[in-house]
Amino acid sequence: MERDGLEALLDTAGIDSRRLRHALMLVCDTQWWTLANLVRQSATSRRSIEALLREVELERDGDRFRVPLAHTPDYQDLFAVSEPPADPVAHLLPHYEHVLKRMRELIANAPAARQALDHVSATPETVVRRALLLGARFWLRGARVLCVGDHDLTSLALRLTHPEAEVTVVDIDERILAYIDAQDLGVTTRWADLRLGLPSSVRDHDLAITDPPYTPEGVGLFTARAVEGLKDEGRVLLAYGASERTPMLALKVQNALSDLNLAHEAVYPDFNRYFGAEAIGSAADLYILRPTSKTRPAVAARVERYSTAIYTHGPQSIESGAVASPDRPAAFDADLLVGDWPKELTQPRVKLTTWLAKPHATAPSKVAIAVPAGLEAALPRLLLATRAAHVRVHLAAPPRALPPLSAVYELAADGAVLDAVRLPPPADEEGRVLRRILDNGHGKLANTWREGLIAVAQSRGVALTKNDARALIRQAAPWAETGTVLEMPLHRLESLASEVAGTVAALPR
Repeated sequence: MERDGLEALLDTAGIDSRRLRHALMLVCDTQWWTLANLVRQSATSRRSIEALLREVELERDGDRFRVPLAHTPDYQDLFAVSEPPADPVAHLLPHYEHVLKRMRELIANAPAARQALDHVSATPETVVRRALLLGARFWLRGARVLCVGDHDLTSLALRLTHPEAEVTVVDIDERILAYIDAQDLGVTTRWADLRLGLPSSVRDHDLAITDPPYTPEGVGLFTARAVEGLKDEGRVLLAYGASERTPMLALKVQNALSDLNLAHEAVYPDFNRYFGAEAIGSAADLYILRPTSKTRPAVAARVERYSTAIYTHGPQSIESGAVASPDRPAAFDADLLVGDWPKELTQPRVKLTTWLAKPHATAPSKVAIAVPAGLEAALPRLLLATRAAHVRVHLAAPPRALPPLSAVYELAADGAVLDAVRLPPPADEEGRVLRRILDNGHGKLANTWREGLIAVAQSRGVALTKNDARALIRQAAPWAETGTVLEMPLHRLESLASEVAGTVAALPR
């Protein structure tokens, strides 16, 4: 049998030929393989696997293949003599087969991946092993764990394996947040576009785990936000992978981590496996990072510098280029400009990040907001961050759907321009409480709700204590005890009217 091409390929790979030799052993092991399965099992890039397969004789069955059984002995002297590095929690997995079965179902029924957000699903085995590794390395009873982005549903695996831990998820994808809440496993969900900041209620965690976009900008931003959500003695677990063919990309990412002055406590090679991401072998390493005394100053100095272009696809990909500022707001004399506007405009202006982080010092009547492509998910929060009578939003493209804010604004879109005109205060009790909550977007939702109920009770001539008001809110919407309106997922805000109505109806008369 001709082996010159195969031997040349392995010789060229040198010390890194172990990946290829392991893949060769797999394809000779009587099993039928698909290309995706072989890439994932061997943690070797698709291009490298394709190069290997061109040099061996294969038999095929549809999209499956293997080396013919009669020829497997011809390659045995080329196999790797041992398996890849041991999985640190492989011995625990058989004891959690019930969790693994549940996670297979949850991942199979989860919202589809979004390419513009660089979504690639981790395997059920991976997310369960992440949870087991956390429990094996750290004491999780009473610990607070933050998932910075969670398309993989690691939060659910954590709650299933370690129900004694408190788990919070921040994510930009409303579908993921709604899906996690629907499982009723006690995970706290918060909406956030990390390019615009981390929610104020999501701080002081013991551990943070993130599987970010695999660009230097994406890894740097998500890791910086993870650090912001930690206590001083916390840890960040980071999934990141690069092809064995692109060490310079891995270096850029590691330099971004070094810029944050993080100590590397451990790196587990190829710990994470994925359905997809074949360019990087459907695998990623797992880093355990420890902040140092110099980390927080580095995060504070750098986090606002990260570009909004952090993804590899879509309007906010690193190749997409800068988005032009909107033109002068015609026939709209704004008191305040929010976002990036032409320098010649003379009105006061504020950054999008500042607008969402705290109430503006003044009370502008007319506000113009510029929203670049890729940040449209922030639109409801940008509108709820003000009490202005009229807000005009300039988008990069016509909105696909208007945000569900009918209790606050009358909305009208003209192409890529959205006008939001504030409605007069409602007359009914339920409407007044709801409007009070939504008019105080930066305030703690439960506190504003409580004060609204007390005001209604007083108008009825009834005394209502703060504790009694809190009890009504806790019974109707336990998710509302912490956090602000601007942090809440849209499905929570959409249910708010009926939940407020229930608490008002329960007030004494």
